[in-house]
Amino acid sequence: MAVTVGTVDQERCAWANSAPEYVVYHDEEWGTPLHGDDELFERLSLEAFQSGLSWITILRKRPAFRAAFAGFSIDAVAEFTDVDEARLMADAGIVRNRAKISAVVRNARAAQQLPDGLSSLLWSFAPGGPRQRPATSAEVPATSPEATAMAKELKRRGFVFVGPTTAYALMQATGMVDDHVAGCFRARADTGPTGADVGPEPLIRDH
Repeated sequence: MAVTVGTVDQERCAWANSAPEYVVYHDEEWGTPLHGDDELFERLSLEAFQSGLSWITILRKRPAFRAAFAGFSIDAVAEFTDVDEARLMADAGIVRNRAKISAVVRNARAAQQLPDGLSSLLWSFAPGGPRQRPATSAEVPATSPEATAMAKELKRRGFVFVGPTTAYALMQATGMVDDHVAGCFRARADTGPTGADVGPEPLIRDH
């Protein structure tokens, strides 16, 4: 899918203007439909690492994460041993959180067991039908019924560190929902894949 990159003076979602890295991420990636088992495994893993941190931290460390986790190849990460986890704990280029590192390895092994693959499972939770586009960032929800269902199913299948908020952030980032606000140049003219119904719950993530 072709992505339109904005000019400096184009209107964006408010969060995108807070750092140069956010501008690029917003313009070229966030909200663009993404498919592929390894590709979505990377995003799932990075969203888990983001928990409790700013997303800008993860973006800046993303190249180091990719190098440390074998490009987020599911099959490669599933073969990681205690020695690999110790290596990762010594890697200053990534977020050195033992529980999150172990979770990525465990999730790779869980992903291997999915009969139709990770991409198919995750996209099965993409909502359908028209939606009301959020007018401002304050109207963007932090989760949705679909994200809650996704998180529940992932947990049932052995995944960890994937709650409803993380699941919804994944859906936003990978275009399963389109939460670019009204007026943002990236807001799709159509409404699909659709986002969650706009509600009163505040946005608690920065992307």
